[in-house]
Amino acid sequence: MPRIHPTAIIEDGAVLADDVEIGPYSIVGAGVRLGAGVRLLSHAVVVGHTEIGDGSVVYPFAVIGHRPQDMKYHGEVSRLVVGRGNTIREHVTMHPGTEGGGLLTRVGDNNLFMVGVHVAHDCIIGDEVIMANNATLGGHVVVGDSAVLGGMCAVHQFVRIGGNAMIGGMSGVENDVIPFGSVTGNRARLAGLNLVGMKRRGFSREEIHAVRNAYKMLFAGGATLADRLPKVEADYAGVPAVMRIVAFLKDDSARGVCQPDVPENGG
Repeated sequence: MPRIHPTAIIEDGAVLADDVEIGPYSIVGAGVRLGAGVRLLSHAVVVGHTEIGDGSVVYPFAVIGHRPQDMKYHGEVSRLVVGRGNTIREHVTMHPGTEGGGLLTRVGDNNLFMVGVHVAHDCIIGDEVIMANNATLGGHVVVGDSAVLGGMCAVHQFVRIGGNAMIGGMSGVENDVIPFGSVTGNRARLAGLNLVGMKRRGFSREEIHAVRNAYKMLFAGGATLADRLPKVEADYAGVPAVMRIVAFLKDDSARGVCQPDVPENGG
């Protein structure tokens, strides 16, 4: 049987696995499904058509599944699906989808959402992502596996963050960030590659070296990015990490691609 504190409120219709733990003063809505081993520590609110996967932990004052902050939303039935093994710290907010985004917000497995993180409507987040304190995603943002978002960064609606990318703290991200890219600045600019992250994730020296060379080819001066891309694709067809960057750049983008600053003449 689930362990439910007597001060918690569980609405009729909620589906709880047998070993769920619901702490003091938490609220679980009628459309919620909590998987095996899920723990709501205390004062947590999980409502709407929300699923939280096995082994996830929700800390005090997190609010998961309330209606989106989108003026176009008019009460349609929409979902928030959170995967397994997620850590959702204090004051995190996550919203379900809207009609304009397929009525679904999806969060993968084994992610860490630190204090005050916001995941807006229709976002798609991969696995093993880290979002530091007060990092914010606008609606329809896509975040790839193993990306790291620094504290107080803000990601514009419809931006894509590639896998293994690093977003600097307090950066405003208005354009897509390539896989393995590292961006920083008030208005984020591409500052290089997340080489430390690649090493930690077990990429070989040869693959890291190939990614560095491909990066130089893509973002060197001269021809446009679109002109440089076919040569990179041809030269590094056998390098999976480089092909991830190529595929990312070939996908449709609503925001364009974050690029390095262009040095001034003589700079």
